[in-house]
Amino acid sequence: MTIQDFDIQVATAQHADYAQQICDEMAESAKARGTGIAQRSPEYVADKMLEGKAVIALYKDGTWAGFCYIETWGHGDFVVNSGLIVNPQFRKVGLAKAIKHKIFDLSRSKYPDAKIFGLTTGLAVMKINSELGYEPVTYSELTQDEEFWSGCKSCVNYDILTMKERKNCMCTAMMFDPAEKQKEVEDKVKKITHKATLLERIEAAIKKGIGQDIKIF
Repeated sequence: MTIQDFDIQVATAQHADYAQQICDEMAESAKARGTGIAQRSPEYVADKMLEGKAVIALYKDGTWAGFCYIETWGHGDFVVNSGLIVNPQFRKVGLAKAIKHKIFDLSRSKYPDAKIFGLTTGLAVMKINSELGYEPVTYSELTQDEEFWSGCKSCVNYDILTMKERKNCMCTAMMFDPAEKQKEVEDKVKKITHKATLLERIEAAIKKGIGQDIKIF
């Protein structure tokens, strides 16, 4: 079994029948890890499919293999790629990474100026996020939308979050900031341009020096 055996695509209405299976596996996965995940109803997951804000992976025989969806907060200023889940029988083939890349690209195309962030306890997810350009941030840099934080109430660690006044919890916060990434690109271009200009000056000085030497002789 390889990643080529799976079709990873933007979910649509035709995938709504998988919603119950996806929700069941989300709940089982959270229970097995002993950590929280905001619980969603099959209706909520199906709505994400209808809105074109979800990615689903199917095995070549049509079996559901993985899923992730988009949520927006702060009037679209913040985006979260939530509910990443892989069917246990299809783990360890790179599906999580492939789905994360697909949902990230979908988020960037739908909300190019939004900050994309996530809260996770999973080291594998943190590694994928880093590859996509996410950076660790403090909770204060995330959306302060109360509806977002209310989604944590179904997490087993919610008491810790409230006790620490939402300053931190068991999850690591990571964010992709397009404005910051654009600034990084511009800074790199400036450095390259500066180096190129410096080289041109050095070359000009060398040529000038050689020309003067020839005149002397």
